[in-house]
Amino acid sequence: MSITPLPECGVARFLTLLEGPWATLIVRELLHGPHRFTELRTALPRISPHTLTSRLRQFEAYGLVTRTAYPEIPPRVEYRLTPLGEGLGPVLQTMAAWATSIPDPTSPSDSDSDARGTPGSAPRAGGSVGIPDAVGEL
Repeated sequence: MSITPLPECGVARFLTLLEGPWATLIVRELLHGPHRFTELRTALPRISPHTLTSRLRQFEAYGLVTRTAYPEIPPRVEYRLTPLGEGLGPVLQTMAAWATSIPDPTSPSDSDSDARGTPGSAPRAGGSVGIPDAVGEL
């Protein structure tokens, strides 16, 4: 696997490291602790084995994930976020808080509660600004 040089721009660098729709979801699962490959497949049932393998290898190459193979029969391999990878927790929490602030255009409007938090609206779950209380709420 070839490693793509990282861009200078922080946003472009972030998008290079977490490219594709599955990358942030894999990180979200690993924020709960180490997982085996099959546990990640179960948590993300629509991801293909090829895509999961590719993303895990990419994360390992960039230092976001460690892969530990245990010399057992049958073989056991665990994937765990490094401290660098764990630093994505607050980023994903902020992304989740922002995304839940966007009104769903398919939901009927409620005059007493407004997703934008305008005056007179009811407080949102997870606190007054809608930030998830824990990683598990991502």
